[in-house]
Amino acid sequence: MIELTLADVARVTGGRLSGATGEERVTGTVEFDSRAVTTGGLFVALPGERVDGHAFVGAAMAAGAAGVLAAREVDAPAVIVPPVHEVSGSYVLAADADGAGAGVLAALAVLARHVVDVLTADGLLVVGITGSSGKTSTKDLTAHLLEGAGETVAPPGSFNNELGHPWTALRATPSTRHLVLELSARGPGHVAALCRVAPPRIGVVLNVGSAHLGEFGSREAIAQAKGELVEALPENGVAVLGADDPVVAAMEHRTAARVVHAGRAPEATVRAVDEALDDAGRATFRLVTPAGEAPVRLALHGAHHVDNALAAAAVALEAGLDVATVAERLGTASARSRWRMELTERPDGVRVLNDAYNANPESMRAALATLGAMGGRHTAVLGMMAELGDDAARAHGEIGREVARTGVERLVVVGADEAVVRLHEAAASAGVDSHLVPDVAAAAEMVSAGVAPGDVVLVKASRSAGLERVAAVLIDGEGAR
Repeated sequence: MIELTLADVARVTGGRLSGATGEERVTGTVEFDSRAVTTGGLFVALPGERVDGHAFVGAAMAAGAAGVLAAREVDAPAVIVPPVHEVSGSYVLAADADGAGAGVLAALAVLARHVVDVLTADGLLVVGITGSSGKTSTKDLTAHLLEGAGETVAPPGSFNNELGHPWTALRATPSTRHLVLELSARGPGHVAALCRVAPPRIGVVLNVGSAHLGEFGSREAIAQAKGELVEALPENGVAVLGADDPVVAAMEHRTAARVVHAGRAPEATVRAVDEALDDAGRATFRLVTPAGEAPVRLALHGAHHVDNALAAAAVALEAGLDVATVAERLGTASARSRWRMELTERPDGVRVLNDAYNANPESMRAALATLGAMGGRHTAVLGMMAELGDDAARAHGEIGREVARTGVERLVVVGADEAVVRLHEAAASAGVDSHLVPDVAAAAEMVSAGVAPGDVVLVKASRSAGLERVAAVLIDGEGAR
């Protein structure tokens, strides 16, 4: 963060000083976890249903915090923030949010906007990335590329909501040249609100799929929400749009920014040609851009990473990197976020492809395609794809048939939900050796007993299914319960 006094923090957020002179200087990071506080930091006391951050103010001060952003009086130098509806600026995700926690979150967002404005005036480039799938991997790739041209800040994992977004923005300092942010949406207006916290100059929309269909109700509603990112871009900004998704490509009409299309389509501005996958599911392709061409060999597993790499390359080229550097750095990128196509090879030659962080129909198909391209006998351990609403049963049935088309020799389906049962039944009807098991422990036991050297096991489901525990058993014998 930039250096501020508590008086500055109070002025920016509309809060009032309590137990402070106002001269206390925030020179460290802004943290909502007292265990992460360092000397000179600002502790954000978030009230919650399970844990109240105000109870940890003493620990934060003992760790060296300069002060606290709080909803009520505490025994420490603090800025007490007003209720959410009194916080100046439209920075909260839900306009009708209430409660002390919402007020603190809103104040955090306002503080982040202030810091971003100051740093942007000094040359900070803000990049925002959204889409139904691939956001986190593309964010990681983009950050890796931009790190070659200057200090870059990006969130860990999928820290992309009303808390993670301002927290990440506040990691930027006067020496930061690039701020790469991932934007999530659970409803209309969410992406727009996040854009107000840290206005991007480059915005990336990857795709519009079925993820969160249960929350939005239709693919059209998802597209409307994702497109809020390009609508927020300035005239001197750049919109990077997935060229292979017609719904995303059409968003060029919703922005005043210059448009760059990235994808496999022949008309894409930044595109891939001559793609191939090796037997570990790693892609090679030729990167074609208006500035030249270069060969790329990804170390990441999965053909879908080509889409992510093209979007990241488009951003890096707009940020001033040359084609050769972009291609070289794409080849050195490794997975930064856990349980996303992580490939581990056991001493006996069994390979485990852990993609258990999240799942939707599009990412399921991509993971199965990668499995199909890899050598060896294939086993897939699949679970629930969450948040699909009324479309869940049909979508799971389609994935069952996709398993058969991919040529998977053995399928283990985990769970008892109607949609999961439909996946199992559809795969079995199509001739797959499919087994329905009730829980993670049963899945781990069945798969462990049936693998042999040279096998490849894909583990994939939405995060709520907890299938990463199956992968852990297969890799190192950790308990599944």
